[in-house]
Amino acid sequence: MPHTALTVDIPPLTWRGRYDGDSAEHRRWWQAVTPYRHGPAASGADTPESHHRPAVILGFGSDAGVLRNKGRVGAAAGPGAIRAALSPLAFHLPREVFDAGDVTVKDGALEAAQARAGLAVSEMLDAGNLTVLLGGGHETAFASYLGVANSEAVRSGKRLGVLNLDAHFDLRDAPEPSSGTPFLQMARAEEAAERRLDYAVVGISEPNNTRVLFKTAERLGVKYLLDEDCTAEATAQFVADFLAGVDVLYLTIDLDVLPAAVAPGVSAPAAFGVPLAVINAVCRQVAASGKLLHLDVAELNPKFDIDQRTARVAARLVNTLLG
Repeated sequence: MPHTALTVDIPPLTWRGRYDGDSAEHRRWWQAVTPYRHGPAASGADTPESHHRPAVILGFGSDAGVLRNKGRVGAAAGPGAIRAALSPLAFHLPREVFDAGDVTVKDGALEAAQARAGLAVSEMLDAGNLTVLLGGGHETAFASYLGVANSEAVRSGKRLGVLNLDAHFDLRDAPEPSSGTPFLQMARAEEAAERRLDYAVVGISEPNNTRVLFKTAERLGVKYLLDEDCTAEATAQFVADFLAGVDVLYLTIDLDVLPAAVAPGVSAPAAFGVPLAVINAVCRQVAASGKLLHLDVAELNPKFDIDQRTARVAARLVNTLLG
């Protein structure tokens, strides 16, 4: 029975792209991706440490959190734009890739959609897959967390690390959940589970985070690297130190971590940002660690993109992480 029948609002659509031939040497993403059907992953590829676990893509079509956070909406169209940018890329990956369709927010019911997406993610993780959630605003991150925290890997006691590539802490204390609150929500959920959130951020913009947010980060023991300090060497060491202290990793990429010239199509474009080469190197480092359990990409806003520039960057980073 298709897993998507249980929790997904839009079934996987047909991927399309340039056709050069049917052989493996000609294959592109659109020819490689197939619809996901829930079941055990291939034998020998069912542990988080495996580099070649099948990858399953799930869309989270939401900008309800961005709207609540008083940002510019449009990120709900992000999953489709990233898929469209992935489709024509040459397929060199050492793993199978499946598409499970999309979860969408209905009538502003963000929390219900996050719960549905989380259920889908945890079930796919427990089936032995590497899961990829395409947002959506950064409220996508709490949907990811629900899936990861309820997966067998974390419930069995593995130390979870959450690494965020982002200009913002997203630790806002607000009356209702939004794209600015997911990591404070995670911290509170971990505390309720008698655990501590192990959270690190690469790319924090000091002018775009208030003193309250820095104090909250300090209180929670958040590790962070300012955008101005993100040299290749410093970032690689920061990520290596974080990876050394965890067993499995949830990586979340808010595309506003990149300079606005590289990623103009986001809810909050960055005046400074971290160079794309540094962010891509982090993705390679994480992929090579063998600890990546789940990843998501958030805040692509196609409405404000230029020549699909941001979507193409998002696609390139996903391709790097799955390679």
